[in-house]
Amino acid sequence: MKGKMKVQNFYEPFEMKYEEHDIPEIADNEVLIKVMATSICGSDVSYYYGHSPLGTPSGKGPLYLGHEISGVVAEVGTIPAAAGLFAEGDRVAVNPVQQCNACESCMRGEFNVCEHSEVIGVSCNGGFAEYVKVKYTHVYKIPDEISFEQGALSEPLACATYGIKRLDIQLGQDVVIFGPGPIGLMMVQLAKASGAGRVLLFGRRDYPLETGKKVGADFIINTADKNSPYYNPDPVAATIEKFGKLAPRCIVPTSNMEALQNALKVTGAASTVVYFGLPGETDKLEIPMLEAINMDRTIKCAWLAPGVWDNVFHAIASGQVDLDPIITHRFTLEECEDGIKFMKESKENKIKGVVLIGLEK
Repeated sequence: MKGKMKVQNFYEPFEMKYEEHDIPEIADNEVLIKVMATSICGSDVSYYYGHSPLGTPSGKGPLYLGHEISGVVAEVGTIPAAAGLFAEGDRVAVNPVQQCNACESCMRGEFNVCEHSEVIGVSCNGGFAEYVKVKYTHVYKIPDEISFEQGALSEPLACATYGIKRLDIQLGQDVVIFGPGPIGLMMVQLAKASGAGRVLLFGRRDYPLETGKKVGADFIINTADKNSPYYNPDPVAATIEKFGKLAPRCIVPTSNMEALQNALKVTGAASTVVYFGLPGETDKLEIPMLEAINMDRTIKCAWLAPGVWDNVFHAIASGQVDLDPIITHRFTLEECEDGIKFMKESKENKIKGVVLIGLEK
């Protein structure tokens, strides 16, 4: 497909330019997608502010960021076309982590730890552009019941789904979640859909906590703001107050080290803790080992989203997960850089920002 497109081209920290480039030409095994919406991930913010390097050889751009993508198929490569997998006009979402499918990890189905993955918006051009090319094996049709905005959030929802899957919730079990960000709010709903009895959500700001209450949290606790009606600085005391005991399940979708440490304190015997948020490279978790062994603890980590994408689309389409309350701000492609800054710097109430590219703002 020949032509020009508008893009937001990231060069290095604090340098992003709104430019016109050629529409990418696809290979035989790729699909060209007209982007409708791309949501802003915390990693996009980290790249822009120089907190993390890109996945390029230099760790810098030029590169189009954005990996949480939905859109419409504009062109189909010969391989997926011959298989009848896609047609122009199909509504799709993107799995940005394109594993090699040839290494030992991939052979075991451990696609999330493939060392040869190419990641849309991280190591190759992403969705802060009018068009993006993706390997057909990582393009998924979305049901008509799912909007493009919701489709753009299917990637973080997939990661949240894998985290909850790792938590192994048994019917009726109480669950503690630290962090009412976009992922935490998704996990509240996923925990309930997975059979959790009661969900206790910890955070530091009332607005996202109250959103958590709206989407299904039974209890919300603000551990930081003394003026909050939900204030309690002691997560252990709060857990016992709400549940009558320590929790059997806890998941931590935040990088806050205090929260990661507290997960071990709010959980009891035979409990499972899943760590999801990304702390710093030098951060260390202290685990009282004798206590962990005597309590028969299970400690897990969750990374990316292997084997859960089909569940994700069903969860959205069925209404088990409502993504609309999580989307608080919308930006045009031209406003994308300002949107990234807003999500980092603004003191306004906010949860998730989406860049509308093929949609009206």
